[in-house]
Amino acid sequence: MKKYDNGLFTTKDIDKEVTVYGWVNKRRDMGGVIFIDLRDRSGILQVVFNRGFLKDEFSIAENLKNEYCLKVTGKIIKRDPEMINLKIPTGEVELMALNIEVLSECASLPFNVYDDNEKINENVALKYRYLDLRKTNLQKNIILRHQVITSAREYLNNLGFLEIETPILCKSTPEGARDYLVPSRVNKGSFYALPQSPQIFKQLLMVSGFEKYYQVARCFRDEDLRADRQPEFTQIDLEMSFADEEDIFNLTEGLIKKIVKDVKGLDLGTFPRLTYQEAMDKYGSDKPDTRYEMPLLDLTTILKDTSMNVFRRAIENGGIAKCLIVKNNGDKYSRSDVEHLTDFVKIYGAKGLAWLKYDNDEFTGVIAKNLEDEKLEIIKETYQVSNNDLILIVADKPKIVYASLGALRTKIAKDLNLINNDLINFVWITDFPFYEYSETEKRWKAEHNPFTMVKDFNTLNDYEHCISRSYDLVVNGYELASGGVRNHREADLRKVFKALNISDEEAQKRFGFMLEAFKYGVPPHAGIAPGIERLVMILAGTNDIKDVVAFPKTQSAADLMDGAPDSVSEKQLAELGIILRKDDENE
Repeated sequence: MKKYDNGLFTTKDIDKEVTVYGWVNKRRDMGGVIFIDLRDRSGILQVVFNRGFLKDEFSIAENLKNEYCLKVTGKIIKRDPEMINLKIPTGEVELMALNIEVLSECASLPFNVYDDNEKINENVALKYRYLDLRKTNLQKNIILRHQVITSAREYLNNLGFLEIETPILCKSTPEGARDYLVPSRVNKGSFYALPQSPQIFKQLLMVSGFEKYYQVARCFRDEDLRADRQPEFTQIDLEMSFADEEDIFNLTEGLIKKIVKDVKGLDLGTFPRLTYQEAMDKYGSDKPDTRYEMPLLDLTTILKDTSMNVFRRAIENGGIAKCLIVKNNGDKYSRSDVEHLTDFVKIYGAKGLAWLKYDNDEFTGVIAKNLEDEKLEIIKETYQVSNNDLILIVADKPKIVYASLGALRTKIAKDLNLINNDLINFVWITDFPFYEYSETEKRWKAEHNPFTMVKDFNTLNDYEHCISRSYDLVVNGYELASGGVRNHREADLRKVFKALNISDEEAQKRFGFMLEAFKYGVPPHAGIAPGIERLVMILAGTNDIKDVVAFPKTQSAADLMDGAPDSVSEKQLAELGIILRKDDENE
């Protein structure tokens, strides 16, 4: 077994004879001396081959190429003072080679493995992911992921939690996204589903009396992908009996604080809390990035009786008016720049973007000529408008105003470099609506899941105002964790199913085994599930989830390395009782 880590040798190891292993990161031929940077996952050790000292080994070294895999035996010596490199931990020492063995050679590389900064085509990098993973930055990310999971396990084990695995092949149940389905060969025509989360099983573990459960759980969701989402992902799944929201908040904050302290050496303070409505009103998002200011400011009361129809009618029709004030940056935005921002908010359903500039102690802009002077003065005094401020206004249905201005807030912060990337800001979002209206399905459905308890069962059929006992933990604009206090009484679950228009027959078909279990003395329980990839992504300082996953998929859910998903043989399909349907016109 490999005994030494190449990147950990120091002056304390001088005169020690060692055998090291690794890959040729770089080779430098100086004539009578050849230097090899020998890399393993711990770092780099410079190896010296001297022609006058070892002719046979020098001859081998002359023919080495990048990424050859080597075994080298030699003596650790102090570097020449002019050769010291304090940029790396081993920069004061080197290995004087006494023997070398080429364990395997390397074909021509599709890209430079040793250069973390080289821009390469993502498809090429994913096709040769096993080579891409040799890069120092990606290896650090994967090691960081391991450290995060190790820290989490230590914390939860010390609190008496039990790590319990739950099934991967399970029953399809209606949740937030499409299931990945697995056909059964033994039971033709029937299908397993890969779990979107262990939700049902962890609740059943509470029924079973295990009280404190966790799992580093693999989850699968067939949904559209983006930079912070993969079709398969991992979460630290938690559930506790005899617990409420405060127990979950305290447990999770302790967990996150330990992880961040262990892997980054940072001490975090108490996580602030916002209700869902407070977050929407202030940031236009239920996953706000609180590393910078620029809140959404309310203009509804000010503009509800204005003579400007575009504002007054929107408010009369049940809408609201809000604005962003871009402080001391008005000169950064020309009229054409604002037109681009108008096009941006239209993506989120806004019909337009009204704007005002304040400079030389007066308002300018198209609406400045039409909006009453007293309204302009109220806006100025209410929100301390100063010279060189830009005011951006949207008036529409609340959902559109929140979505458009919330997205615009993020865009402007990035464009103006207002975000302090050294900050890690956590915030709890609580009191979510229990229901959300699906425009595509034309029905109300559970915002989180039907197992979440509502705050007041008297409001269960008030679809617009019913509040759930659910909560999210948000970090730097990403939803890190989601959870809730669960329904633990069968009668309450049946009430929820009825309110969601899930018939008794459908409820029995989908959740019959759970309803049956809930007849037998179920303890109150609550849980949460922090996502490992997003947490590691934040701690690693990257915005792409693929950087913290060993073998990620593309945005089309394809694995370019192994070719998945792929066709299967007719024999395999026949064993499963499956016939593929072909559309004559499209095939």
